[in-house]
Amino acid sequence: MAAVLVFFAVIRRELNYLPDLLVPADFVLFSHSYDWWEDLILTIVYVLIVGLLAYSWRYLWAILKKVPVSLYFSVAALALLEYMGENAIMIPEAFGVITEELSETAIYGIALIYLWRLNLNEYDCQAEETSELHCQTASH
Repeated sequence: MAAVLVFFAVIRRELNYLPDLLVPADFVLFSHSYDWWEDLILTIVYVLIVGLLAYSWRYLWAILKKVPVSLYFSVAALALLEYMGENAIMIPEAFGVITEELSETAIYGIALIYLWRLNLNEYDCQAEETSELHCQTASH
């Protein structure tokens, strides 16, 4: 659930122009503007994300330990390339936007594929502090 909320938050950040296109400038609900409602909902989503990740910290830690180091380096290199493209550092401005968007798409694609292939059952014995006997019998 936390992963789904993180994707919602990231997609919302990436598509930040949509409210300007879809919501009238004078939108008011219960005497509050759209911006007020948006901030409230996004704050709730962020608090839920932090809460769910904190609640499942054993799974999160087991997953993070099992991710190949090369994947961390790949995402870090793509994030650096995205930053360089966005700020036209050593990349011509005309290609910077394309570089930024392709790097972001690659990072989101890596995350989506990794989450798609993720099987939490593999992490049960690593995440829970149970006896080895329970983990051995659960795997058979």
